[in-house]
Amino acid sequence: MTPSLHDIYQALWERFGPQNWWPGESPFEVIVGAVLVQNTAWKNVERAIDQLRAAEVLSPQAMAQLHDEELAELIRPAGYYRLKTRRLRNLLNYLVDHHEGDLDRLFAQNRETLRAELLAINGVGPETADSILLYAAELPVFVVDTYTHRMLARHGWIDYDADYHQMQEFFENQLEADVSLFNEFHALIVRVGHLYCRKQPKCEECPLCDLLPEGGIVEPW
Repeated sequence: MTPSLHDIYQALWERFGPQNWWPGESPFEVIVGAVLVQNTAWKNVERAIDQLRAAEVLSPQAMAQLHDEELAELIRPAGYYRLKTRRLRNLLNYLVDHHEGDLDRLFAQNRETLRAELLAINGVGPETADSILLYAAELPVFVVDTYTHRMLARHGWIDYDADYHQMQEFFENQLEADVSLFNEFHALIVRVGHLYCRKQPKCEECPLCDLLPEGGIVEPW
């Protein structure tokens, strides 16, 4: 029997406490971070954000004026910097061309319209779009990622072949649509995934160990 999501949340909260996620000094910084964190560790994103902040270009208008070579050099610490430059450029063009770089105007749209527009931008997938919706726009959208998949599948709460939408529905159908709850829950899942639910899991030390199916996990991740 699947425990309630509130019980899972409570177990993680009691072990780790508040995560204060997503780190960022402005909604635009969160948006940039959501692109830069693709396929890299957050510590590398922090270095890139620090360089962007030092260059005083952490606004849609200022960043849009950079040449690609300048932007690529500033975000180099985040890895895949040429690819991420193109993805940021696509996002910047969208912000400036469609919303004049005004994030208030961007976020005034309803959740479905905004999500569809973000997903139409080349380089913005579901996790990136939903991170922007939850952490920058403060809309109640549950973000799922590889850690979420591992945690749910290893405990037998979803099938291993469940897609992004199915995992998202698993949370959104059972939890109240609360931005703070979605924020903290996702951050706690990232924490347990980083520490314990790795490719090679450390189940014995995990706060969710007692919730594993009888016999433990059976899968080569």
